[in-house]
Amino acid sequence: MFDVIVLGGGHAGCEAAASAARRGARVGLVTFDATNLGQMSCNPSIGGVGKGHLVRELDVFDGLMAGAADEATIHRRMLNRSKGSAVFGPRVQADRPAYRSAISRMVDEAGVTNVEGEVARMVVVGSHIVGVDLATGDHLACRALVIATGTFLGATLFCGMHRVAGGRVGERSALGLANQFAELGLAEGRLKTGTPPRLDGRTIDWAVLERQTSEPATWSMSALRPARRLPQVDCAVTRTTSETHALIAANFDKSPLFAGVIEGRGPRYCPSIEDKVKRFAERESHQIFLEPEGLGSSDVYPNGISTSLPADVQQAFVRTIPGLERTTITKPGYAVEYAYCDPRRLDARLGHGDVEGLFLAGQVNGTTGYEEAAAQGLVAGLNAAAHSIDLAPVIFDRASSYIGVMVDDLTLHGVTEPYRMMTARAEFRLHLRADNAMTRLGAAAIAASCISDARRNAIEATARAIKLAHDRLTILAPEHELGGTGADKRSLAEWLRRPATRHAALDRLGPLDDALDEAIADADYAPYLERQRAEWQSLDRDRALALPAAFSFAAVPGLSTEMIELLSDARPATIDQAARVRGITPAALSALHFAIAKAA
Repeated sequence: MFDVIVLGGGHAGCEAAASAARRGARVGLVTFDATNLGQMSCNPSIGGVGKGHLVRELDVFDGLMAGAADEATIHRRMLNRSKGSAVFGPRVQADRPAYRSAISRMVDEAGVTNVEGEVARMVVVGSHIVGVDLATGDHLACRALVIATGTFLGATLFCGMHRVAGGRVGERSALGLANQFAELGLAEGRLKTGTPPRLDGRTIDWAVLERQTSEPATWSMSALRPARRLPQVDCAVTRTTSETHALIAANFDKSPLFAGVIEGRGPRYCPSIEDKVKRFAERESHQIFLEPEGLGSSDVYPNGISTSLPADVQQAFVRTIPGLERTTITKPGYAVEYAYCDPRRLDARLGHGDVEGLFLAGQVNGTTGYEEAAAQGLVAGLNAAAHSIDLAPVIFDRASSYIGVMVDDLTLHGVTEPYRMMTARAEFRLHLRADNAMTRLGAAAIAASCISDARRNAIEATARAIKLAHDRLTILAPEHELGGTGADKRSLAEWLRRPATRHAALDRLGPLDDALDEAIADADYAPYLERQRAEWQSLDRDRALALPAAFSFAAVPGLSTEMIELLSDARPATIDQAARVRGITPAALSALHFAIAKAA
């Protein structure tokens, strides 16, 4: 008898199991192969813009991903460093075996019981989950069940016209459970994702490529910094060529994507290379990042050429790319199509509205990416434990977390294609920075009773340090002490916002630390946050504002191609109707409102 059973040992499943156990639940984690816990099925990286924010928020609740990423980091880069800190994106390359080993150890340390096997059916009595039946005939009882099957639910792999059942190369598909989901009306449809071929790094001509070195270890994914760090490696950048594109186009007929064999939609922001060549025929080249997969491996991940073309075509087009002319493929790329469920049938706990005790997390909800899956695993695990042992639910608010933004987007709008977290999805993204996750969510993590003493101490110490830093910024200083000529007294926070006095104000504050950096960012963004709140209040007042019948959404500055397509298809008559178009982001709505109000 378990309080909570988690099905699936990927990023969502491991986070769900560990978070439920941290709240005191007896947890069983059922997976085909317990040695594959936390497997990085696709790219060997964690974080990025929007995604790194999710990882930092997970970390506040003692989630596994940030700490495991730090233990396994072999290359780090802060994306968007030239922009404001609100959109900084911490991203690391991880050694695959080291990451998997760290996750496996953390799940074990949480007290989770691993059960190797296949769940054939959920056992539902009335409308209540009471357990699962394994393919062996064994029965496991539980009060709550978290489904975190990733790409394995009714999954099929494609490489050219060859197809085989499976959720990952060499691993089975969860067919029995997929059939039950279809019988119960829980499955919504099918989606698609893919992965590029792996390259033998020993056959790459690194000398002719643009190298990217790892940044100094001045930051980490977790606030509890690792005791030791691995050696760092370089990545490299190359590009496809016109010859690459011609070869790919000549083999479109061998692509399951274009032959109609694959029905599911793939991720818009991570298309296959054949999709790029077809959709963006005017482009002369596409960028490729060559990312080593580990210190003990020669495999290299070519980020940017995900494909399901036949293996021989993959080998041929890879050798048309600069630096890869003699490169050998060690594993061909492939596509995977899988079943997913409509997340609109879930509540803010990620609990299913029709089956009590059933929770869903990860790609089964129509998302894409390790970070999105892990964050959902945290939500589902915390709340599955709450359901099973009578604790308070843990609800994430979109005003204070990207996790809340994602859950709200999924449960309110659902998906028509794999959902990826982006900063544009958050209306208060200036507040939801990667560097202030602990300040934003620390109190909620303590209230959820799911964190260690070390984490609680770090949260409380950070809160004290941030308060002291904010107090320092309220100190008044006359302009003449900061290099000006006037006697006007203002707070250091105000002087920091003025280019003419910023450097002098920083000198006055002395050496910077994390707390002072965060407080300065708060001060820098304060006027913009106030303006943002005013804009949203104005938008709420103008919901009835009419859109001209022949209005061109393509003419609105700041609208992405995706938003233009969604609005053009829906043709909303008012701002209010535009707000209810499925998939419209707050950033898009704000841009549209500004354009209409300006025209009026």
